[in-house]
Amino acid sequence: MDIIKSIEHEQLKNKIPELKVGDTVRVHQKIKEGNRERIQVFEGIIIKKQGGGVNATFTVRKIAYGVGVEKTFLVHSPMVEKVELVRVGKARRAKLYYLRDRVGKAAKTKENTGARIENKEITIKEELAEEAPAVEEVVDTVEEVKEEK
Repeated sequence: MDIIKSIEHEQLKNKIPELKVGDTVRVHQKIKEGNRERIQVFEGIIIKKQGGGVNATFTVRKIAYGVGVEKTFLVHSPMVEKVELVRVGKARRAKLYYLRDRVGKAAKTKENTGARIENKEITIKEELAEEAPAVEEVVDTVEEVKEEK
């Protein structure tokens, strides 16, 4: 089990956005078309969050040309470039499946007017920049010992 946890820890992103159900977000996703890569933006309301660790996902719903479209994104996926917070919504439930039956303005959540739109990020793992210079110092001292002999 230790091996699995270490492999999963490598796959985690350093910082992930703080997402809540009911928020309207803009997800920037990398799309591969042949040998080219481009970024496509998907904007909608988060209707559910689930899982944890590497398998954490969130589902975003929007209405495009009168048809409801839902996409599920992995939080730690390398294909998800960034997630922008557009509106902070009020939600009193963990899953907003009732929005699937609604159309037009009724398909939105109430806006939390007192909330500020801040792209808060949760730090998952710290950068270890101090270890690399310490190794270089040891190498320098070994070379100096060789030169002295």
